[in-house]
This record gives sequence, structure tokens and C-alpha cells, in this order.
Amino acid sequence: MKNFGGKVLFLDRSDINTDEIIPAKYLTEISKQALKPHLLEDLNLEEFIPGQDIKGKSVIITRMNFGCGSSREHAPWALEVNGINLVIGVSFARIFRQNMFNCGMMAVELPPEIIDHIFAVFGGRETAVETDLEESKLTIKTDGKEETIFYSFSDFDRDLVKAGGWMEYAGLKY
Repeated sequence: MKNFGGKVLFLDRSDINTDEIIPAKYLTEISKQALKPHLLEDLNLEEFIPGQDIKGKSVIITRMNFGCGSSREHAPWALEVNGINLVIGVSFARIFRQNMFNCGMMAVELPPEIIDHIFAVFGGRETAVETDLEESKLTIKTDGKEETIFYSFSDFDRDLVKAGGWMEYAGLKY
């Protein structure tokens, strides 16, 4: 199973679309690895430097409607090839969210007041997240502060994550 924890990249903006996650000009690439250096390169966010800020991060915490725009698997692939297997936000575009689970990755939705709290307490600091898939909980840590937050998603989505994605799940079930 993939790693669903690690250092956090905070993206304090709603409506980050798939073209900002991986620009459309790279959709002709035939390998996930070719997408790696281009993750979030077109994201316009104050004080965000893609190559520098992404390095070593494996979790994204963001706001609403992450992954909106066109419905392409390239966006989750670009995250995955960069070691980011968990995105936490208020909401996700429906197809992007399902593509995350189909790729064996996690898209965790939390209420806006909890996301606001996470940004207020942990944003701007070196922060890490640990995930307990069986207990449906996240543990967020920074500078001696630690909080546990519970989340939920369907048993089917949990099974997709455990299997490593849709293809692996189908191989086990059918």
C-alpha cells in the first residue's frame, strides 16, 4: 500500500484546476514520469515556488473544489509521481476525486471550519500528517502541537485505496 502521510504542502486557495495541477501542454506525454517536473508549474499562488515548495512533500492541504476543470487522470498521476498520495480539502471536483481513488490515492473531504482551523494552526509551519486508514483518522503534527481529525469515505473507496487502485481492485475481485 502507498504511503498516505508525510510533510504537508499547504495550498491556500479554492478552485485549483487540473490545468494548474498539470498543464494541458503535457497531456501528450506517454509516461507518468514525464509529468513529474511540471506539477503545479502554472499555479498562481502568492509566494509559491513549484519546484522548491513541492520537494519532499507528500500531502496537500487545500480549500474547495480542488481538481476542477477537465476530467483527466493526468492530474492525479502528476501528484502520484511526485510522491503525493493524499490531498485534504473541503471538496473536490467529482471526476478528479474518483480518479484519485481509482489510482489508489486518497482525497479526504473535511468541513470548511476544520480546514480553516488546520490553516490557522498549522499553515506556514513545517507540518506532517499521519493517516490511519482503518480508524479513518488523520494526525496532524507541528512544533509540539498535535491534533487528530476523523474523516469518512465509502467502503468501496477504502477498498480501492487498500488495493492500490481500480485495476488492482478489479484483479482481486473479478
